[in-house]
Amino acid sequence: MKTPIKLLSLATVLMITSCSTSEVPAEEGPTNPPLEKVTYEKDVKGIINSSCATTNCHDDVNPTAGLALTTYTRVRNAAETGNIFGRINNTASPMPPSGLLPSSTRNIISQWRADGYLEQ
Repeated sequence: MKTPIKLLSLATVLMITSCSTSEVPAEEGPTNPPLEKVTYEKDVKGIINSSCATTNCHDDVNPTAGLALTTYTRVRNAAETGNIFGRINNTASPMPPSGLLPSSTRNIISQWRADGYLEQ
């Protein structure tokens, strides 16, 4: 009967000495590249030009409500005061007057704000 005790003792010693406190490296999976920030030049300018400035509403010639949206500075100022966000999301009086822009387009402009109104 001493043999099972010896085997049990040997198994216990092997288990204790084989334990390790070192970390097992995590499996390497695909890495997600950082999302590109939304910028005026790359993402917002085209939306503003096609939906606001070139529709004879907020151009330089005769801007509606005196609000020309033809440069980065002018668009940023209108965004910072809340005018753009209030109007592009207003269902009762939307901008452009033809109706709300698609939510994906409005989200780009909102993300531009979240990213800090980057120009380029």
